[in-house]
Amino acid sequence: MQDKFKIGYFADGPWSHRAFELLMSHPNISVEFIVPRTDTQDYTLLNYAQKYSIDYLHPVKINSFEFIEKARSYECDLFVSMSFNQIFRDEIIHLPRLDTINCHAGKLPFYRGRNILNWALINDEKEFGITVHYVDSGIDTGDIILQKGYQIRDTDTYATLLELAYEECASLLYEAVLKLLIGVTERTLQTDIHPVGFYCGRRGFGDEIINWHQTSREVFNFIRAICSPGPKATTFFNGEEIKINSARMISQAPTYMNTPGQLLSKTYNGFLVKTNDSFIEIMEIETRTNLRVGDKLG
Repeated sequence: MQDKFKIGYFADGPWSHRAFELLMSHPNISVEFIVPRTDTQDYTLLNYAQKYSIDYLHPVKINSFEFIEKARSYECDLFVSMSFNQIFRDEIIHLPRLDTINCHAGKLPFYRGRNILNWALINDEKEFGITVHYVDSGIDTGDIILQKGYQIRDTDTYATLLELAYEECASLLYEAVLKLLIGVTERTLQTDIHPVGFYCGRRGFGDEIINWHQTSREVFNFIRAICSPGPKATTFFNGEEIKINSARMISQAPTYMNTPGQLLSKTYNGFLVKTNDSFIEIMEIETRTNLRVGDKLG
């Protein structure tokens, strides 16, 4: 009987659930332990651990001597990271026989870092990528095992990309684990794709405020990039906060000078608002203010 392929799973949130289910579905894979984020709010993985009698190690500092000795005792073949937020140092990275891998919802070496789906929409990308890569001493810089691109359409939003990424990250991670299980270890250097690549920073408080001096296309991308379950695009009228969850580009809207942020016309679904170049329709508006044509947002 073939020995089990033993995995240590460092994971959290909905990104990690489907991947865990796929790993557990394979007869020759054994998840030896689960380490969630220190500040986890994810009880699904805890329930999985209890259901399958898997050690649930929380809270831990993964680079501490105590944890490294604990992890060593499992004699894992591979450590797998999915939506985990501690930095792996060299000793923990190389503790398993086949080192440590991570799944990243970005097309490395581009879109390293944080909030990748939001930034891809803001940048008007026509596709986003998912990459499974080896973990090294950098951030999202390790050699690539598998990578796949997914089309972004104008009908896509943060919500639709997030749902797709949940499913596809799990599938690609599982595919990568199966390659390693059977001894296929080809890898691609990120510098073979691009010598530099780029990073994206974490989006924070205040980043949700709309700049009406941008073009209609830029405003459209911004609104759909942070729609629910994100913070939603925000503007103000007379000091009151207004949330906008969706917007629509107006086909053949002419370019002309006027006042950016001004409400131009009421529509069935919302308002037309002047941007830097033309105008855009805003919809799904949350406000206590009775907005009227002629009001200026900003």
